[in-house]
Amino acid sequence: MNQSIARTLRNVFGAAALAVAAIGSAHAQTSDAFSSVKQIKAGVLNVGYVDAGPANGPVVILLHGWPYDIHSYVDVVPLLTKAGYRVIVPHLRGYGTTRFLDPKAVRNGEPAALAQDVVDLMDALKIDKAILAGYDWGARSADIVAALWPERVKGLVSVSGYLIGSQESGKQPLPPAAELQWWYQFYFATDRGAAGYAKNHHDFAKLIWKTASPQWQFDDRTFDRSAASLENPDHAAITIFNYRWRLGLVQGEAKYDKLEQRLATFPAITVPTITLEGDANGAPHPEPAAYAKRFTGKYKHELIKGGIGHNLPQEAPRAFADAVIAVDHL
Repeated sequence: MNQSIARTLRNVFGAAALAVAAIGSAHAQTSDAFSSVKQIKAGVLNVGYVDAGPANGPVVILLHGWPYDIHSYVDVVPLLTKAGYRVIVPHLRGYGTTRFLDPKAVRNGEPAALAQDVVDLMDALKIDKAILAGYDWGARSADIVAALWPERVKGLVSVSGYLIGSQESGKQPLPPAAELQWWYQFYFATDRGAAGYAKNHHDFAKLIWKTASPQWQFDDRTFDRSAASLENPDHAAITIFNYRWRLGLVQGEAKYDKLEQRLATFPAITVPTITLEGDANGAPHPEPAAYAKRFTGKYKHELIKGGIGHNLPQEAPRAFADAVIAVDHL
């Protein structure tokens, strides 16, 4: 082998080794971030959260859904931190290491309370403005913060679009096929359902994962990593409260009444927004045409193809991260 070829091969393999090392380093940093969850008192909670990336970078807050957890973003975070963002991923109330400061507090799962948690966390971390991104319950909270506190939101990425609702709208019957998709909401309305979820939340969550993302071939290790967060002592109570509140079977706390009244008017979202939808979302979700008019600022919608289901950030992390970066420049 002549020296020129040998030198070329050394350069090629050397570059490959450096690339592998860089990828390994990024994944190691992300793994460390998710294994060393921080805690901070924020509003009524002591919130567990991941904080990754440069401390002075533009802030992105990623909000997970039910019945998932912060690990929905385990592959999104390194993509965003590599792009220079500081990324915050909190456990929602009722998940992971997040706890109520007052042991007697109402285990309230109403939407306004969950959204207020996001603002309280931003205040506690001294974050004036952030990009918010989420799916499922997390998308709903991000939508609400963007609608009611637009000055705090630089941009919004919302899977399944505009998810703001009210108890009044929840009283309206849906077509039978749509009602069937909400079977668990009606199950949770019963004492048997509340007891059943408290007893079987691990298997219940796995069933939801499978039906909401019918083409996602997740393994037991991936599921169990997130399911551990459902062992939070408040998880079942908050889940039941949330779905019963939607049907008007329980009333929220009075301190959130004014927020809920504003949300019942279906306020427009004026901040730059990208909405996403997977092409194989098996969970109940509105059609993009039904909510596009709710976004009155800079706006675009993207369909993510490839058998992508409800947990879009974990199933398509590159597409999700790209949307976060794109909305920052929309």
